[in-house]
Amino acid sequence: MTRREFTVGAAAAALSTPDAALARKPEPIIDTHQHLWDASLPAPPWVPAEGPLAGSHSLALYNAETAGLGIERTIYMEIAVRDEDLEAEAEAVVALCKGKQRPLVGAVIGGRPSDPAFEGYLRKHASSSFVKGVRQVLHGATPQGTCLRPDFVRGIRLLGERGLCFDVCLPAAFLSDGAALADACPATRLVLDHCGNPNVQAPDQTQWRRDIDALAKRANVSCKISGLVSSVRKGAWAPEDLAPFVEHCARAFGPDRIVFGGDWPVCTLGAELAEWVRALRQIIAPWPVGYRRKLLRENAIKIYRL
Repeated sequence: MTRREFTVGAAAAALSTPDAALARKPEPIIDTHQHLWDASLPAPPWVPAEGPLAGSHSLALYNAETAGLGIERTIYMEIAVRDEDLEAEAEAVVALCKGKQRPLVGAVIGGRPSDPAFEGYLRKHASSSFVKGVRQVLHGATPQGTCLRPDFVRGIRLLGERGLCFDVCLPAAFLSDGAALADACPATRLVLDHCGNPNVQAPDQTQWRRDIDALAKRANVSCKISGLVSSVRKGAWAPEDLAPFVEHCARAFGPDRIVFGGDWPVCTLGAELAEWVRALRQIIAPWPVGYRRKLLRENAIKIYRL
């Protein structure tokens, strides 16, 4: 099925009259974007001393906060630790997976694709069946064009050779870099995090929509429906505010290249994870049941080799 054939009509009606499925047992979810920081992992340097992200965010707390949401499995997403802590982070999260710490079943570990030692780092960690991919955050102090440097591109190609994916986390203004990276690395699966990080409060989304459409033309790119609630005004948003972003990404990428991510606990900057999950279920209520299942679970199995 092509993305042109995929439609998400009747969304407005569903927002006022939710699908009957919402009242039944929730459809199962694989959360492909679960952060953790506690004593079992190296501390990321950017965690603030106060606010929603301060303190420990453990697997036990995640399980408590997601009770009843239908989340059956999760994938750990790297947390931008210091370069010297990358090895320790990878080893710690693989140990958690080996210990069958439910619902954690895999990890996208941190890595530096442009590092001369990256090939050796991959050789060591790609042998674990729990390692599904690598991510290096490409925003903040990272200048535009970083992921297009020859040494970085070489590292991303190495990921493809080992059957691993690269999670692409760019600011919305840098999305053209994502398209160029996809062209340079056609044999590597790229997953665009957080719908390309739009500011959902911005009045004009024209450029974001154009850039999403351009990325969607690259067959090796999938889109993670995540991160949207991080830029809402806490307590002053509704599913209708997020629906245009979910729907545009779904139309652009089609039903086979979209995947769910919770982004806990970063999502709590705007909403609790339960609020995000319930809002998304309401938005996608009018979709055919097969499309909902692909977004919430089936595509994760394929993209992250679960």
